Amino acid sequence: MTTTIEAATALFTDLTGRAPDGVWSAPGRVNLIGEHTDYNDGFVLPFAIPHRTYAAVGIRDDGLGRVRVASTFADAPVEVSLDELDELFPTPSGTAPGVPEWAAYPLGVAWALRQAGADGRGLDIAITSDVPVGAGLSSSAAIESATASALNDLWAAGLDRTALARVGRRAENEAVGAPTGIMDQMASMLGEPDAAIFLDCRSLDANLVQVGIAEAGLAILVMDTRVKHAHSTGGYGERRAACERGAAIMGVPSLRDVSVDDLARAEELMDDVTFRRVRHVVTENQRVLDTVKVLREEGPRSIGDLLVASHASMRDDFEISVPELDTAVEAALGAGAIGARMTGGGFGGAAIALIEQDAVQQVTDAVNAAFAASGFAAPVIFTVTPSAGARRDA
Repeated sequence: MTTTIEAATALFTDLTGRAPDGVWSAPGRVNLIGEHTDYNDGFVLPFAIPHRTYAAVGIRDDGLGRVRVASTFADAPVEVSLDELDELFPTPSGTAPGVPEWAAYPLGVAWALRQAGADGRGLDIAITSDVPVGAGLSSSAAIESATASALNDLWAAGLDRTALARVGRRAENEAVGAPTGIMDQMASMLGEPDAAIFLDCRSLDANLVQVGIAEAGLAILVMDTRVKHAHSTGGYGERRAACERGAAIMGVPSLRDVSVDDLARAEELMDDVTFRRVRHVVTENQRVLDTVKVLREEGPRSIGDLLVASHASMRDDFEISVPELDTAVEAALGAGAIGARMTGGGFGGAAIALIEQDAVQQVTDAVNAAFAASGFAAPVIFTVTPSAGARRDA
């Protein structure tokens, strides 16, 4: 069976007739808790997962200053000149990128690196991935982080991991046109085995928090509903606009500056929808802080109620869940999960459940049965463990 890294190398060789200069990879992520808090300067607690995107990359020797990207999930490569990147990007708000969206991620990284002062010769890039696309597991950040790591090395840009995460976020925001925060890129760049990343999205201070899942006899189950989501479509942008509106009403730079104690005043000042959006972010920030405290003091068995409360807030206040996500969460809890919640941007994607290691099959069967009873397509269910971040593999 061909591995993902071998597939990237083979694709590069098919494209160019030679071996790549190297292969770099970066993981997707699961967000343990802290949804839609990142672009509100708040707190998040993601971890990198074993599923990775690989970029086989080589400097071109034709002197033409062109960059070509190919992928196993696209029919044909896309090629542009490096100078043309400044004409393609940034992508005007509300419009599609000037290249196929999949290619806007790696090309956007090349553009953002050049905007950050990097300079280098033309490149060929071949991308493969086993990160599920559209599942809320940050397949896009994995592409960005693998590409940024490769170009940082080959162009001798000398940027650290946090700077590369900023490059990835700029590519996603301004090249692809998706108004996301920086959580996904930071998780993909900074991940470590058996640790979550407690990230302050205002200062970008990142601290590793040992989660101790396996040591506690637990597992994290991902339940991919296979309902596709896309951050660049309207629902995500509408939620972000509501958060910005709420912050303006409260007279603060961002919802990071609103506390749970401020919610009574916020309710008096805002319409119902804006208030509920604000309430989710403010209470979710507090849940992240509480989860970090509980993990450090009591361990992972004690965070279940916080996960459940997070899902309820996303379902009722932020309104980003869908029936399939609710069904996955309810079925997992009914089958004995310690906690469960949807993870990612919402409007589809995946939910996670914290379960006993010996209950994987039991919970999987319960979720599959619930989906069948509801007439939903079968979900894809698998376990994940906190894993390493971006790296050079070859």
